[in-house]
Amino acid sequence: HVQLVESGGGSVQAGGSLRLSCAASGYTYNRNCMAWFRQAPGKEREGVAPIATGSGNTYYADSVKGRFTISQDNAKNTVYLQMNSLKPEDTAMYYCAVDLCLVVTLKASAFGYWGQGTQVTVS
Repeated sequence: HVQLVESGGGSVQAGGSLRLSCAASGYTYNRNCMAWFRQAPGKEREGVAPIATGSGNTYYADSVKGRFTISQDNAKNTVYLQMNSLKPEDTAMYYCAVDLCLVVTLKASAFGYWGQGTQVTVS
């Protein structure tokens, strides 16, 4: 079965950096899109950045463009989210998701498999 395991969250001061990891297993890695989403308390889940694991195409939400970078290590079936210049408004639970895709998308409904999340707190 598909399994996604996130790690790398934590607490950091504004302006700091964190790198999240999402290790994936249980599916054909290079025919999918993987993406990072986040959800703050009382807010809807927000798409952050997807990556097409075959082509490497990426996309970023306007709120993180220029600060966050999504990347992948195909040998490890792992996707990363490098987060720089963190702001308090980046505080949220961050989730990794995966599913088959034709184009990269930030629509949560396009992803059927989700990890348990990792908390990021920026103060």
